[in-house]
Amino acid sequence: MVTPLYRLHCFLKRAQMLLLFLGIAYLMAGSILLLQRSSIRVGQPSLPALPPTLSLAAPPTALRTAGLGVRARSKWAVMQSVAGLGAKAGRHWPTSRSLGVQHLHRRWFHSLLPESPEQGVSLRRSSKHKGTYIGCFLHNASDRALGGTVLYDLRKMTSSLCQDTCSESGYQFAGLEYGAECHCGNRIKSPKTPEEDCSLECRGERGSPCGGVGRLSIYKVEEQLPGHRKFRNVHYRGCFKLLKNTIAAFPIYSFQPNLTIQSCMETCTDKELPLAVLKKPYCFCAWMSSLFSLSQLSNNQQCEEDIGLNHNGNSTPTDPSENNHYQVYHTPLLDSRCKERMFLPQRSSSLVALSSFPGAGNTWVRHLIELMTGYYTGSFYFDGTLYNRGFKGEKDYWRSGRSICVKTHESGQKEIEMFDSAILLVRNPYRSLMAEFNRKCAGHLGHATDAQWKSKEWPEFVSSYAPWWASHTLSWLKFGRQLLVVHYEEMQRALIPQLRLITAFLNVTVTEERLLCAQSNQDGYFKRSGPQRPSFDPFTPDMRQMIDSFIHTVDQALQSRNFSGLPHEYLPR
Repeated sequence: MVTPLYRLHCFLKRAQMLLLFLGIAYLMAGSILLLQRSSIRVGQPSLPALPPTLSLAAPPTALRTAGLGVRARSKWAVMQSVAGLGAKAGRHWPTSRSLGVQHLHRRWFHSLLPESPEQGVSLRRSSKHKGTYIGCFLHNASDRALGGTVLYDLRKMTSSLCQDTCSESGYQFAGLEYGAECHCGNRIKSPKTPEEDCSLECRGERGSPCGGVGRLSIYKVEEQLPGHRKFRNVHYRGCFKLLKNTIAAFPIYSFQPNLTIQSCMETCTDKELPLAVLKKPYCFCAWMSSLFSLSQLSNNQQCEEDIGLNHNGNSTPTDPSENNHYQVYHTPLLDSRCKERMFLPQRSSSLVALSSFPGAGNTWVRHLIELMTGYYTGSFYFDGTLYNRGFKGEKDYWRSGRSICVKTHESGQKEIEMFDSAILLVRNPYRSLMAEFNRKCAGHLGHATDAQWKSKEWPEFVSSYAPWWASHTLSWLKFGRQLLVVHYEEMQRALIPQLRLITAFLNVTVTEERLLCAQSNQDGYFKRSGPQRPSFDPFTPDMRQMIDSFIHTVDQALQSRNFSGLPHEYLPR
């Protein structure tokens, strides 16, 4: 009797184990099928996925006493430091100029990018294009089809996005390369190639040509009626007094009886020139030069008086040389003389930090440094949004020595002492806190809503970040080896002198034209539109008392180190 029961018991145990193994196999098979249907790449298990844009967590309580940095390097950067993948981003990928090798490098990098839900939706949509497809054109280092603005979006690039960007920037043609890069221009400067060379699809849509390696799929953007084109980054530079021989040397001249600012802007934009110089009914287009430096500015009333003289009731307009005050506007075009950027030709053994508290304008200063030096800036972190907008140093390992300086928000002694010197950027804490809260709530270009300002997150944010604003500056003053302190407000007031100080500190020789070019294109892609602020004062009296005490502490620390104190507008003294 015992033997049959024992045999039955053994059988049931075997059956139980068999059912367990079958269940595990069933779950594994289902998981693999689910992965395949979700288009998740599993062919490279040893490589970590590219991290999303880093979001700055509130600093821990220990920060208030220890001053420790809170942002950590991304897995992407750690993987680069171990594997030596200090790859140069942009058009020229590292070590080889062979199109085949470029293709492999780019395909490998793009394969690391996960497909977002938005991308999956757009891939299933049928694409509707605003413009007209022109064809496939050669685009390499020697033959550049389009020479204007460049936009990158490695996840959701579409032909419509590229065309809209180029149209708003004042260009007539939009070209796409490798499914993720958008190039703009008003003239196509290279020969056509066979259509099969542009066989890649856009990352954000299917069914439309999106270039290839060294090839652009070019579209003619949608035509708009004269006077109805919408431009961005258009700025009034001021009223200038110009001599007759100076005016005669301008490359483009146009007589327009019904001249408007918009019509002159369109004329100069179509000619790919960065300045529109006008005095009704005359429109001139010109390059940036020392003629238009801020030191040469005249009173705006002079231009108004000249306009009155030009319209004194006579049928014949006054010759432009007789009244020599002109209104000058920046067109939306990026001056080609400061457009090209690259990594340092020789690796630097000295690491220079561009250090700031979050929200202090680090991205803006990086943009200006890249414009005036022509070299990429690096980053201690990885921000995919910044990389997509042209900051190619985001992907490069921060200690590679290939960047002119490295962005960091770290404030711990160990992190500070990793750098040989530093540009310490300081901004009014009230403005910095609001800027960083806007970024956390709505991204680089958005604004927090009134509901978010009134939420409990805002006071918690201030109580954590306000002490960090002070500890960040104090730590760099204490542990930094060689410092240049730059105040954000001083850069707004007198940009060119501050840029000269920065270039001298970086030991870089910069031409006057390059400085003026940086000044004329100073906004870049990361200027929030308009001074949108909450409809009420978000700072309570207790918050102000705390922040003001930090301002006094930092001001005294700066002066004790023989630096200029904080600007007077930070708080009444």
